[in-house]
Amino acid sequence: MAGGGEDVTGGVRIPLNDYGVLGQPPAPGEWTPTLTVSVVIPAHRAEHTLPLTLASLARQTYPAHLTEVVVVDDGERPAPPLSVPSAEPSTGPSTAPCAGPSPDAWPVSSAWPVSSAGPVPERLRVVRPRDGAWGRASACAAGAEAAEGQVILYLDADLVLFPEHVEAQMRWHHLADHLVVLGHLRFVPGLDEIPASEVLAAVEAGTVDKLFAEEDTTPQWTEGRWDQTDDLRAAGFTAFSVMVGATASLPAALLRAAGGLDASLVLGEDTELGYRLAQAGAVFVPDRRARCWHLGRSTVMRREPEVKRHNWPYLAERVPVFRWLRRHPHRTYLVPYVEVVVDAENASFEEVRATVDGVLAGRLPDVRVTVTGPWGRLRGGRRDPLGDPSLDLRLMLACYEGEPRVRFRETVPDDCFPVPFRFHCPPGWVPSRGTIGAVVKHADRQRLGIVSLALDEREDGEVVHARLERTAAVTRARRCARPGDDLDDLIHEMFGTVWHAGDKWGLLPAESAANAGSVGGAGSTGKAGGAAPPGPGRAWTGGSGASPGAGGSSGRSGPGPSGSGRPGSEGSWTGRLGLRRSGSGRPGSEGSWAGRLGLRRSGSGRSGSGRSKSGGSGSGRPGSEGSWAGRLGLRRSGSGRSGARRFGARPLRRTARLLRRRLRALVRKDRPCPASV
Repeated sequence: MAGGGEDVTGGVRIPLNDYGVLGQPPAPGEWTPTLTVSVVIPAHRAEHTLPLTLASLARQTYPAHLTEVVVVDDGERPAPPLSVPSAEPSTGPSTAPCAGPSPDAWPVSSAWPVSSAGPVPERLRVVRPRDGAWGRASACAAGAEAAEGQVILYLDADLVLFPEHVEAQMRWHHLADHLVVLGHLRFVPGLDEIPASEVLAAVEAGTVDKLFAEEDTTPQWTEGRWDQTDDLRAAGFTAFSVMVGATASLPAALLRAAGGLDASLVLGEDTELGYRLAQAGAVFVPDRRARCWHLGRSTVMRREPEVKRHNWPYLAERVPVFRWLRRHPHRTYLVPYVEVVVDAENASFEEVRATVDGVLAGRLPDVRVTVTGPWGRLRGGRRDPLGDPSLDLRLMLACYEGEPRVRFRETVPDDCFPVPFRFHCPPGWVPSRGTIGAVVKHADRQRLGIVSLALDEREDGEVVHARLERTAAVTRARRCARPGDDLDDLIHEMFGTVWHAGDKWGLLPAESAANAGSVGGAGSTGKAGGAAPPGPGRAWTGGSGASPGAGGSSGRSGPGPSGSGRPGSEGSWTGRLGLRRSGSGRPGSEGSWAGRLGLRRSGSGRSGSGRSKSGGSGSGRPGSEGSWAGRLGLRRSGSGRSGARRFGARPLRRTARLLRRRLRALVRKDRPCPASV
């Protein structure tokens, strides 16, 4: 696989996936191409359709001297190798040297095994994957390794291309160097319904478009997504999910930067590659003028449930942004969702432990913690175990020796590719259980590249802050940067950046977090004088999540995570139903929200301990028959602390409907709420 040529398109700044800033590409036939392209065709049992694909490639409008075709024979061994007729050497300019093995190392034959073969491209080779490698991903990887073009165009071996197919895709690559262009594919009857000779005659006559009526074709599933997102301009960070390898082109250098195809995948390799390309800064462009017919139905169309059953476990491990595939509350995956970086060089063991334990105790399980520090300073040999100047570093290593989610590095790369997010957290600051997940969710909803959380200001004026970075934003900014450009400015221009107060997201100093955890609330910031950071595994978990009001402020200010979990707060189920507490009233009092609904407690005791005056029918505990929750039919499941209570097996939406129904009944009939639902 090779690139080459002068980069004249790297400085183009495309916001999110809105490639409209590039303007309209030139119309086919009205411009002068300069980039070379290698068309890579993985072929497995394609003896009948491959000649038609090659014939349509031989009739392309893109200059032949800029085009080479590499067919990858993925047939079973020891079957005879697929071969092609000899072709005259290209008379055009030489392409860039191959970055992989020399093309001369690949087997090439000169006999064509299929009779009545049509025309073939001028520059055509057949290669085979290395011994033991098989499958489409391995074939595509072998083809890209042998290719010499500046752009790689992947094609299936059962496509019949319209004459301008290659040119329509290549015109985009002349505008920017980080585009992935997707062709427009329609499914048509296979060769069992239409003779190959008829297809070949249409190719040679230039009438491929007249082979089938549009209403007789079946669109690919991706076309519906194009329609919904203005041809992916409004798709944002999810544009990669519609990448299908049947017809897709990308710069060879971008493919190398993303690591190429994962040869360990037999199916779903195109989606996984699309994800890594997105993390490498790619923009996805569908082109409806790059048309082609797909002969016969695809495997997905014929066996969709089986394909999903096969692909989802593999994609769950490798594509962390598919959150619906990662529903387990505790397990980790091959590619984590967030990498948390903690710099331990000038920090104490207690500070680092408090931060790392807070991260590991969070509700987001698929995280990886990287602790950076001068680990090379640690030497063996005899030392004073208590007076060792590097004792803190040794204790950090010892504390997480058996924790697979924690690793130790001298430095970290500029980005955490292919992990989609990196969260820099200063040591001694402890996130609540919901902090990291809430900040990531906020960045996704607002489509932000960087979210910075201000924590403290030092005497020298430096602002101590945490920082969430989106890998796709960082890599694209670096790709588009010119000498002297500031990366943060580029990210702000293309994705957006924002600053928030850290305490509004539940990120507190270790001593405040320990104090908040000890009193069981998320809203306290009072520092316990001399209070030690939380012990191992005792990270602050105050409330049901990070609250914009945590840390002493109250109410909801700006976008942020759900509330602290107290009844009536934004994060509690009562708050989410729109029920706010007025005053400090106990449940059932006039000032409480339960009292405002007309729900009176039958029972004299205090919450959780009182007994009913009427013979103990209601103990006053939430969920008991005499309590307001019991009278609404809400049963408590579990013994959770205040701020983390869950009522019954009924979903929250159904509970909301029941409450609204009871409220309407109260208004209409002016009578007390029934005792049960």
